[in-house]
Formats: sequence, C-alpha cells, structure tokens
Amino acid sequence: MKIRFLSLFIFFNFYLLAQTPTVGVISHSAGSKDDGYVLFAPMQSDTTYLIDKCGNLMHRWISNYKPGLAVYLLEDGTLLRAGDVLDSAIFSGGKGGILERTDWNSNVIWSYLIADSTKCQHHDMKILPNGNILTLVWVKKSKAQLIASGANPLLIGQSVLSEVIVELQPVGTNSANIVWEWNLWDHFVQDYDSTKPNYGKVAQSPQLFNLNYNLSTNPDWIHLNSIDYNPTLDQIIINSRNINEFYVLDHSTTTAQAAQHTGGVYGKGGDFLYRWGNPAAYKNGTKANQKLFGQHNVQWITHPQFHTNDLLLFNDGTGRTSSFITDYSTVEFLTPPVINGVYNQTLPYLPTAQNWIYHDTPATKFYASYTSGAQLLDNGNVLICNGPAGYFFEIDTLKNKVWEYVNPVATTIMAQGSTSNQNNTFRCSFYENTYAGFTGKNLTPGLPIEINPIHNFCSLNSIHNMETENQFNIFPNPASHLITIQTNCTSYIFTLYDAFGKKIATASNTKQYSVENLSAGFYTITILTHDGYLFNHKIIVVK
Repeated sequence: MKIRFLSLFIFFNFYLLAQTPTVGVISHSAGSKDDGYVLFAPMQSDTTYLIDKCGNLMHRWISNYKPGLAVYLLEDGTLLRAGDVLDSAIFSGGKGGILERTDWNSNVIWSYLIADSTKCQHHDMKILPNGNILTLVWVKKSKAQLIASGANPLLIGQSVLSEVIVELQPVGTNSANIVWEWNLWDHFVQDYDSTKPNYGKVAQSPQLFNLNYNLSTNPDWIHLNSIDYNPTLDQIIINSRNINEFYVLDHSTTTAQAAQHTGGVYGKGGDFLYRWGNPAAYKNGTKANQKLFGQHNVQWITHPQFHTNDLLLFNDGTGRTSSFITDYSTVEFLTPPVINGVYNQTLPYLPTAQNWIYHDTPATKFYASYTSGAQLLDNGNVLICNGPAGYFFEIDTLKNKVWEYVNPVATTIMAQGSTSNQNNTFRCSFYENTYAGFTGKNLTPGLPIEINPIHNFCSLNSIHNMETENQFNIFPNPASHLITIQTNCTSYIFTLYDAFGKKIATASNTKQYSVENLSAGFYTITILTHDGYLFNHKIIVVK
C-alpha cells in the first residue's frame, strides 16, 4: 500500500510539472495589467464569470438563458445581460430576445422580453447615463414591403430583417417604456426603380443606406452586431458586419425627428452623420478601397494617448483574402474627421487609413471569423478576445503578448489538458478593482474555473487561496473506502471528476462519499458554495 501510494504520488507530481496548460491562464508576464478582473459569458453556458488575471474565480452569475450576446457589469454592481430566447420565431446569428438585470447573487431584478413573430432583440445593448438602455432589434419585413420601397425583387427571398434601435426606460421588474426609437427603414436610398420611394443617386446620398447593396436571400443582410454611445456628443455608433461599415447617428433627436432627414442638434434627423469602412456601399469606391471586413465591437475610446473621440474596433478580416495572403484579423484605431460632433463630409469619408493596427506574426496566425472584440486599458495595453477560439490575450504598448487565457467553459467545464471547439465567447471585458460596481462586494479569489488547474507560474499580490482557511477539509487522502467532507458551510454542490474531466457524481451538501467502486487513480472534487465560490480538491483513490 505504501509503495503503491509513493508511485502514485511521484507520478502525480511529475504530471503536474510536465503539463502544459490548454485552458485557463496560458501565460502571464510582467506588464500584464493585473489590478482588476475580466468578465466573460461563454456562449454555450448559462453562467457569466469574473476572474482575476491568474484565472482565479472571483464571482459568477447564473441565468436561465445562454448569452444573447453581450454582458456588462454596471456601476451599481448589477449585471446587464442579453439572453437567448430559444423559441423565438426570428432566428439568426447573435439572437437574444430578452434583457436581464441581475444583482450580485444572480437574482433577476428587471427583465424585458423583445421576441415575437415580428421582432427580436439581438447582439448588444448599452446603458445610458440616465439609466435607460439602448439595444438592437431585428424587425421582420416581407418581400412585398421591400419591393415597395424600391428593392430589386431578383435579389431577395420571402422576408428580410431590418434594423431598429430602441431606448428602453425600465419600469418595475418586467416592463419598459420605449422613449426613443430609430428605424433604418426610414433612411433608405435606391437607384433601381424610379417609380418607388427612396429613389435617388446613391453616390450623392452617403447619409442614407443603399437598399440594394448586399441584398440577398439571407434575411439578415445587414447584421448589426454592436452599439455604443458617446455622452459628450450625444451620438450613437452602430456596426454592420455584412455591409462592412459602421454608422454614427444623432441621439439628440426626438423619435419623430429620427424618422426624418432634418432635426436634432446636428440637423440631419436620423440620417447617418458619418460612416466608414466600405465606400463601395455608397458608390464612392471599390473593393480596393474597403477597410473593414466583417468587423465587430466598434467603440469610442477616451485615453491620453489618443485623440478625443477616436474609435477602436476588431476587424475580423472575413473576405480580406487576396492572391497573396489568406484571411487574418486585426485590432485597429482610427481618428474620424470630427470637430464638436460635426464630421468632414469629404467623399469617400476620411480617414484614408487607420492610425494603429495590431496583427499577429505571421498575420494568418490570428484569425477570428466571427464575434470577437477588443478593449483599450488605461495603461495603454489592449485586451483582445478571439471569440471563436474562446481565447483572450493582452498586448502591451509594444504589441507583445503579456497575458493569455483560454475559456475553459464549453458545454461543460473542461479539465486542464483538454481542448474544445465549443468554448466560443462573444467578448471579454476588463474592470479595474476600483470600479464602482465592486464597492462592498466580496472579491476573495477562489480557484480557477477549469478542472485540475495548474497556475503555479502565475502569481498576484492579491491572490488568497481560500482553501487555507480550512473552510473545507476532505479526508482521508489517499482514500480507499469512504471520504468525509468537513465544513462549516451549509449549502454547496459536490461534484467528482476523473483525471480526464469526466463527471462521476454530483450531490448537494453531502458529508460523505464512497469511493469503493472507483478505479485507483487521481480525481478532482469541485465544491461550489451558495455564494458562488469554487473550490477544487485533488484526491487519490488507492486499492
């Protein structure tokens, strides 16, 4: 028995030392911005996670829905999250359908459903300074409606999804007033049918959307995927993946003015104040002039290194292919030609080039064909999310990687050493530890999310392993018959995994568990407490 245990012990330690991380923290270097936490909502999970830069679980929120798709931690400590309503009659990539605001303990304190046979919330939303919420909504239109507006009938299927922005004023626990609305349908131009409305010269109408550009049998031919708000300018920016452009709108308008071509502080009603990325969409350029390719997460930034009202975006690179190179992704900054909220109207819209671009070396090493995003941190580093891969990394001002993390949550939580192509994540966001939303919250680190974690190479001054507080004591270890869980915690979930991450058993508040029928080897016990802390314990079963 002693000889067998010694052999197992030696093998176990060699396994840990030799193991290369495949999930969780992959690398952590000097220069990583560590004074804060990373928030993310895996797309195959109903749970939102907050981790520190060593991958330790700080908190988690559980929902009844998978994400649909964005999630934000607000300054009052509540979580604003879109949920995927599975039975929605409208479906396309990025579907949501419900907005939820939950407290620190995952209690839903407000929700609002936007999902029926004619409309569905999708992708993103933005909290405004007054507490109202902007969100993107698909609105279903028939083929007949589209043709009546001047669409070429040869280009379309039986229906399309147009785009609407609504501003919601939350009421009670499950209602809202729509206090402002913008509808893309009010801002079309077309040069196909002179007998129909919206007829005009597309090249001379860049403030309007060319109805027949990229129109196809795919109902979601526009596919907005992000929304942001600039409180200084009172402007909104929205991003179209399928048109390869973003658009700036005037939020100072009334709903009536937003449906017109005049009105508001900038005098253009709901027409575009500015657009950028693909001049061919408004007949002022060709493919050679295109700058954006299936991009995501267009946002305003405020940072001393950059001009006021500069923009940051994740350029997926879909369709960037040339005869010399395959698709690749980039993160980019650009400076719009704007003074006091008024944009230079030189066509095609300036600038002619981005003023900062990040790509990997070689460029084709980094390619995310959908989702994804980026965030400028206050030390000049940039946090980047490769959405399809569930891969988050941080680069410093010299574009060196200083932190890497792989989301360990797919359809189930993965074990260290395993991989998955189902751990995709829409975005990740960094919040400094001084963020107002953390005031009064318990932020004692637990263990990493993944099963069988290894992070001895990662250290933070703030790390505090809660296992040392003896909140859970599991014995004997090694065990051959029965293990005992000794704790002062009254509510928790016990889960047992084998060395390959396969779930063996789960139980609530169990005090003892028989291991007599288990094969000899290494196992992990995961204990999740009622207040969201996660503990991983290694045990050895001997025979």
